[in-house]
Amino acid sequence: MTLHKADIGVVGYVLAAFIMLIVPIPSLLLDVLLAINIAVAFTIMFGCMFAGDVLEMSFFPTILLFTTIFRIALNVSSTRLILTTGDPGNVVATFGSYVGGGDLVVGVIVFVILIIIQFMVINKGSERVAEVTARFTLDAMPGKQMAIDADLNTGAIDDAEAKRLRDKIQEESSFFGSMDGAVKYVKGDAAAGLLITAINIIGGICMGVFRGGMDVGAALDKYAILTIGDGLVSQIPSLLISLSTGILVTKGSKQLDFGTVLVRQMFGVPKVLYLVGGIIVGLGLVTPLNAVIFLILGFSFIIVGRVISGTIETAGTEAKVEEEERAAEEIRQPENVTSLLNVDPIELEFGYGIIPLADVNQGGDLLDRVVMIRRQVALELGCVVPIIRLRDNIQLNPNQYIIKIKGIQVSEGEILFDHYMAMNPGYVEEEITGIPAYEPSFHLPAIWITENQRERAESVGYTVVDPPSIIATHLTEIIRQHIAELLSRQDVQNLVNNLKESNPVLVEELVPKLLGLGEIQKVLQNLLKEGVSIRDLQTIFETLADYAPTTRDTDILTEYTRQALKRAISGKFFPANETTSVVTLDPKIEQEIMGSVKQTEQGAYLTLDPERTKKIVSSVETEIKKLEELGKNPIIITSPIVRVYFRRLTEDYIKDLIVISYNEVDSNVELQSVGMVTA
Repeated sequence: MTLHKADIGVVGYVLAAFIMLIVPIPSLLLDVLLAINIAVAFTIMFGCMFAGDVLEMSFFPTILLFTTIFRIALNVSSTRLILTTGDPGNVVATFGSYVGGGDLVVGVIVFVILIIIQFMVINKGSERVAEVTARFTLDAMPGKQMAIDADLNTGAIDDAEAKRLRDKIQEESSFFGSMDGAVKYVKGDAAAGLLITAINIIGGICMGVFRGGMDVGAALDKYAILTIGDGLVSQIPSLLISLSTGILVTKGSKQLDFGTVLVRQMFGVPKVLYLVGGIIVGLGLVTPLNAVIFLILGFSFIIVGRVISGTIETAGTEAKVEEEERAAEEIRQPENVTSLLNVDPIELEFGYGIIPLADVNQGGDLLDRVVMIRRQVALELGCVVPIIRLRDNIQLNPNQYIIKIKGIQVSEGEILFDHYMAMNPGYVEEEITGIPAYEPSFHLPAIWITENQRERAESVGYTVVDPPSIIATHLTEIIRQHIAELLSRQDVQNLVNNLKESNPVLVEELVPKLLGLGEIQKVLQNLLKEGVSIRDLQTIFETLADYAPTTRDTDILTEYTRQALKRAISGKFFPANETTSVVTLDPKIEQEIMGSVKQTEQGAYLTLDPERTKKIVSSVETEIKKLEELGKNPIIITSPIVRVYFRRLTEDYIKDLIVISYNEVDSNVELQSVGMVTA
C-alpha cells in the first residue's frame, strides 16, 4: 500500500505528540510547535466557517481527537520545562507577561475568564446541539429514505442520484453520531487545562522554594506567570477548536458558506438597519453617553441601510429586465420540442381529489403501493417494470384517474374519497345500501359504502377494499396485460447482462452467434403475452441455444421454450392434487387449421375462411361457458403443433382464453375434459 505525503504528515503530527509526552524537548522547538498548534487551530476554525456542506468536514471528530492529544502533549512539554529549567521558551513567556500585562492577578483573571467562556458557554452549548442534532438526524433517516424511494419511483431522480442521496444520509448520520461523542474531547480538554494549570502553580511554588531557595512570593511571581502563560497559549487554540465545533454543529447541512449567510441574515434588511441607526442616534442625543461615538455609529447604520436598499432595488430591476429579455428571446427562437418527444412507458394521471392518496405528507401510501407493484410483477413474471409516472391532471374530474401506456390512455377509473368499495362474491344474499358502481379492474358490479358501513359489509360476506387498493389493483392488471410491449430491447440487454454474470458460457453461445437481441425479445414477449414468467431465464436461454441452430422462427422457438417451462406453466394453471376441468380441440379442426397455415419470409399466417373462423370461435365460446359455470378458468388443450396458431385465431375474440398444448402439461397433472370444440 502506497504511503502518500499527506499520510506521512498526519503520522508525523500524531507521532510528535507521543514523543513530547516522553522525551524532553528544547524551548526553541516548543516555540515552533506552539506556533504550529495556533496555526492549525485557526485553519480548522476558518475551514468550518467556509465549508459549503457539513460533510466537507466529515473527519472533524478525528481531527478533534488528534488536536486534543497534540495540545495535551504540548502542555506536558511546557510544564516539564517550567519546572525543570524555568525557561519554557519565548511563546509561553510572552503570553504570560503580554496577555496578563505582567501582573499575576490580571493573568489569573484573564485565564479564568477564558476557561469559563470555553467550558460553560461554548462547550456546553456545542455538546447539547450535537446531542440533539444526532438524535434528530437518526430519527429522520427513515423518512428521508422513503422520500428518496418515492422520487425514484416517480422518475424525479435516477438510480445513481438515489444512491448518492442514500450515501449522503448514511454519512450525515455517522458524522453527527460521531460529533455527539467527539464534543466530549473538547469539554474534557478544557477541564484538563484548568487542572493542569492549578497543578503547575503548586508544583512551581514547591520547585522554587525547595529547589531554588526562593521565598514563596518570588516563586509564586515567577512560576505562576509562566504557568498562566502556558495555560493561555494552550487554551486559546483550544477555544478556537471549541468555537469551530460550535460553528459546525449549529451550521447543520446548509449548502451555503458561513460568512455570506450570516452577513445576509443580519444586515440584509434595510428596515432593521434604519431602526437600529435611529435608536443609536437617539441614545447619543438624549443621554449623557458619548455623543460623537453614538452619532457616528448610528448614522453609519442608516447609510448602510440606504445603500443596501438601493442594491436590492437595482437587483430587482435587473432581474425583471433579464426575465423580460429571456421571455422575448424564447419568442424569437424556434420552439424546442425535443423534450416533448419523450414518452413515458407507464403513466398514472389523477384528478386533484386523489392527490391526498399520493401525498406522503397527508398520509397517502399510493407511492409505496407502486413500489410493491413493481416488486410483485418482477417476482411473478421475471421482468422489471419501467418507472411508473404519477402526476395530477386538472383536466380530469376530481375523483377520476387514467392509466396510459406509452402516452396512450388504455384504461380509466373513478373512486370516491373516504369511501370503500364493497363487492358481492356471489353468495351474499343480504343487500346493503350504497352508490352503485363497477370495479374498474374486472368490471364487476359493486357499491360504494361509507366507513360506518364497512364493518357491517364485511361481517355479512362482502369483499371490501379501500380506494388506494382499487387503483393499485387496476394498475397491476393493466401492467400484466401490457407487460409484453413494455419489454424493450434495453430491458432484454439488462436481463442478458445479469445472466452473463452467472452463466457466461451460455450467453456467449447464444448471443449474438445464434440469435440477435431482437429475436430473443420476441420470444420473451410471446411468453409474457400469455402470462408465462421469464424469471427462469437460464432454462429459456438453454432451450433457445438447443433449437436456434435448426430454426430462427420466433413462434416455433417460443413453443419449444414453453415446453421446457411446462413445470412452471402447470404450476400456474393446474392446481396440485386437484383434477382440472378443460376443453379439448377436435382433431379435424386441428388438421383444418394446420392446412390453412402459410409460411412466408415474414413468418406464418392463417388463411382460414372468415365464416369458418366465426363458427370455430362460436363453438369455443359455447364450450368455455361450461367452464365458467363451474367456476373454472377457460382452458383449452391442443396438440403442440396447433397451439400457437389456434391461440392466434382466438386471441382477438376471447381475451382471457388460456391455450395450452399437451406437451406443456406436467405428468402428475390430472385433467378432465368437459367438452370439445367442434364446428
